[in-house]
Amino acid sequence: MNINKSLPTLTSSDTQALESLRGALSTYDSLAIAISGGVDSTTLAAVAHEVLGERVLMVHAVSPAVPQEATERVKYYAQTLGWNLTIVDAGEFADGEYRKNPVNRCYYCKSNLYARVSQVWDGTVASGANLDDLGDYRPGLLAASEKKVVHPLIDAGINKMTVRAIAASMALALVADLPAQPCLSSRIETGIAIDAVDLQFVNQMESFLSGQMGMGDIRCRITASGVRIEVDDELQQGCADIWESVCEEVRLRVEGSGRVLAGFSSYQRGSAFLISDISVVVSRE
Repeated sequence: MNINKSLPTLTSSDTQALESLRGALSTYDSLAIAISGGVDSTTLAAVAHEVLGERVLMVHAVSPAVPQEATERVKYYAQTLGWNLTIVDAGEFADGEYRKNPVNRCYYCKSNLYARVSQVWDGTVASGANLDDLGDYRPGLLAASEKKVVHPLIDAGINKMTVRAIAASMALALVADLPAQPCLSSRIETGIAIDAVDLQFVNQMESFLSGQMGMGDIRCRITASGVRIEVDDELQQGCADIWESVCEEVRLRVEGSGRVLAGFSSYQRGSAFLISDISVVVSRE
């Protein structure tokens, strides 16, 4: 049976964007993709494999800030699609500046990431940054620039919506509709030191909530006031019949961990990111 019959058809603009991406990738003799397991880098990896075949290496970095589920997605696609995959230690937890969690934490994260990638690959490295990322405050892009990392999705003029359309057309079902999943450290309020135990707690809490409520924008934030749970309004309304029991279970889990529950609120992108200079566009994690 040809399962491709049920795959969505790309619009003409999406098709043109995909061809532009293929063209951009074809200009490289070889390439390494820094793949996180999210929709952007996974889609880029899939298209790069189509274009470059054995001449592309997928490099996935593991750390306490990377959910195990993301690593499992990368391994699954590597096995099913025949990717060349190397897994490295991201190395950022050895960096004291990163652990301090300053406003430009992502700069230190990406600097360490690309340094580790360079240890296993001496050629050009590509990221999964897309056109929408240029509208945010992204210190990681500065690190990428310093390391001469390329951004094929940006070069092809592709935004997040188009990435999702391409992913769906390529049967990348695990990521096509996956909500934005920045690293777990993005849940820690600026200025609060990054701690692996906190990240494990965050991941477990978000996994519990997703298991109870389904896929959607859910965040467990570690703030100066305590643990704050954020849930997309539509998702919360759709789970109105179980919301009270979910909240009670969250309270028990938070208190059982020795933490304080600061409350529940609507999901807000980047709410753990604090910066005093309001002229800077806030990274929306």
